Amino acid sequence: MIKPLHSWNVSVEEAIRIQETLKERIVLKNTFLKVNAIGGGDVAYSMDKKSLFGAIAVLSFPSMELIDTATAYGKVSFPYIPGLFGFREGPILIKAFQGLRVRPDLLILEGHGIAHPRRLGLASHVGLWLDLPTIGCGRTPLLKEFELPGPSKGSFKWVYLKGKRVGAVVRTRQAVKPVFVSPGHRIDFNTSIQMILETCRGFRIPEPLRKAHHLSKEIPSSSF
Repeated sequence: MIKPLHSWNVSVEEAIRIQETLKERIVLKNTFLKVNAIGGGDVAYSMDKKSLFGAIAVLSFPSMELIDTATAYGKVSFPYIPGLFGFREGPILIKAFQGLRVRPDLLILEGHGIAHPRRLGLASHVGLWLDLPTIGCGRTPLLKEFELPGPSKGSFKWVYLKGKRVGAVVRTRQAVKPVFVSPGHRIDFNTSIQMILETCRGFRIPEPLRKAHHLSKEIPSSSF
């Protein structure tokens, strides 16, 4: 049973206040001994952007075999505002998570953890709701204080917010665009980077996210 942290039916101003409060509860250290299953979560939208579809795929680790999936449908109830995606996409991801038969030890989300203007991106927000170790893995940055890493796989540079480290720009494939990795909740910086690299199997994006993304795109338009 998931204990609610707050109402999702809030104004933009209230959403920002909630983020400022919740960020104090984020834990940036590993709270797990072993990872046997890793989840990936992604969200797709209908053509008219009025509905959304949350998908979570759970893979065994380290073999990266698909062992469970769950999906959920819903109506968009919060505006598109960078920095507030936790309120736009968090509810549908949590709804999908509740449909899983296998609870992952770690969840990777398409988005950001603490590499966020208020240190509470989608991965941190959902991690708090689920009380689960989470990592944010974004294709584009929310913050500007970083340098690009070298071209080799595994190279990375830190991302900063007002001079304080909040994430990393990580090269997951040789000479391919990097991803933006940050701890969400209950995990540290180095382990976040390590888990992203260990779950990338020949592609830029980690396998759990790739599987969730493909699952989210399989929805027929008639379902909306």
